[in-house]
Amino acid sequence: MPTEIKSSRRSQVVAVVVGSLFVFGFFLSQVGAWTGPILGAWFVGTQKPRRGFLWMLAFSLIPTLIFGWRNFALAGPQQVLEYLGWTLLAAVLGVLPFTFHRLTSPRLPGFFSTLPLPLAVVAIPALSFALRPGLIDESGLRAFLIFWLAAIVVWLWNRESRAAIVVFGAGFVLVEGLDFSRAVLPQWLLPNAVFGATCLGGVLLLSLWALFRPAKQRSWAERSENVALLQSPVTGSPLRVAVEEGREVLVGRDGERFLIRDGIPTFLRPKDLAGDNGKYNHLYETIGGFYDDTQRVFAAFRGLEIDSYFENYMSLLDVKAGDSVLETSVGTGLNFKYLPRGAKLSGLDLSPEMLSNCQANLRRWKLDADLYLGNAESLPFADASFDVVYTAGGFNFFSDRAQAIREMIRVVRPGGQLMIEDETEEYVKSTYENIPFTSGFYANRKQAVAVPIDLVPPEMQDIHLDMLKDGKFYAITFRKPPAA
Repeated sequence: MPTEIKSSRRSQVVAVVVGSLFVFGFFLSQVGAWTGPILGAWFVGTQKPRRGFLWMLAFSLIPTLIFGWRNFALAGPQQVLEYLGWTLLAAVLGVLPFTFHRLTSPRLPGFFSTLPLPLAVVAIPALSFALRPGLIDESGLRAFLIFWLAAIVVWLWNRESRAAIVVFGAGFVLVEGLDFSRAVLPQWLLPNAVFGATCLGGVLLLSLWALFRPAKQRSWAERSENVALLQSPVTGSPLRVAVEEGREVLVGRDGERFLIRDGIPTFLRPKDLAGDNGKYNHLYETIGGFYDDTQRVFAAFRGLEIDSYFENYMSLLDVKAGDSVLETSVGTGLNFKYLPRGAKLSGLDLSPEMLSNCQANLRRWKLDADLYLGNAESLPFADASFDVVYTAGGFNFFSDRAQAIREMIRVVRPGGQLMIEDETEEYVKSTYENIPFTSGFYANRKQAVAVPIDLVPPEMQDIHLDMLKDGKFYAITFRKPPAA
């Protein structure tokens, strides 16, 4: 039986209050001075560096140009060009600290990962402009403290720590209420040039640390037991690890080659992205960076305890420590947290963006899993490779759901358990079709979502259907018959 989803009125109230605060930040500059850096640090962390830089630049430029349109009407061509040039320069200088933070923070350990943003906020203007000799003004240190607090809040949020709200409140009181910058660092103590040079030195040191800090990534040559389970999704031939031009690849007997990028074997072919697979993969490539956060925010506003939300269906799986488990359409790996420690985890997905975020989550949770880029309709594993195989989310819009189920059955061991969990048509219509960003993907579909219990072969055993979360989700569990 699925476990009960727990609710929390207190969490819902906190979510509404915090959400309102961020909304007010768009209209009140006094509030936006605090919420803006938090949103910026969070947003760039959800995007690839170049895409994040361009989006942040657009967010900065467009409002400035809209509200400054009168400058064009009252000035000549040369003044307009000068205005545009200085506006663009100011926007770039404002975005660069966030981009630097995005590039270096993921490669720094623990609390050190919060330092790139505040240091760059002071160092980049100090490097770009010749500051007047004299004393440091309050705004430099104030900006450092505000942006450091923003980086700390995002760091705590990413670690799912409830202390993020407390830290934000305490920091706000210290800087605003107690005039913390003057109390800690009187104006006569540190000259402006020294403060800017100190922050610039910190930026250089963090850059070198991030650049030369080795990435911890296991070699696939050391995973002989895992490689033994792999086969070509095209020919079915077994694969082995080879090294070509200093990089690992998987090769088959007939010369097939599958690249390993950032530790993830790539089995994706162009035809795997045809039909619904390609359409919805484009969606997940776009939202992959903030997919986890939307889950947490929606749950908070509904007053749901996020852990019980996932445990509701993950409790249907019978997984023990030592079992080998495969999740197809693994996404960002959120379900892995709710499996017993000691299980041997594997995950496959169509989206490189989702798998990249899954890697980050696994490092944060101190979990180990083998990840694969591939199609759930042609799994790159030998027959009977796993004790448990499941998919939770995304299954509704596979191009060939029946084939995906056949592949799940093929790679699970005799007697092994399988589960298919996803949204019902009621949830898709009430939620995805009404959200502006996703409505274009889900509206005007050719057919409604149908619970795929009729696609489960009748020879499977213990077939059971559970309707979850007030009928908005379904979960089908069954077992592969034991070997004769």
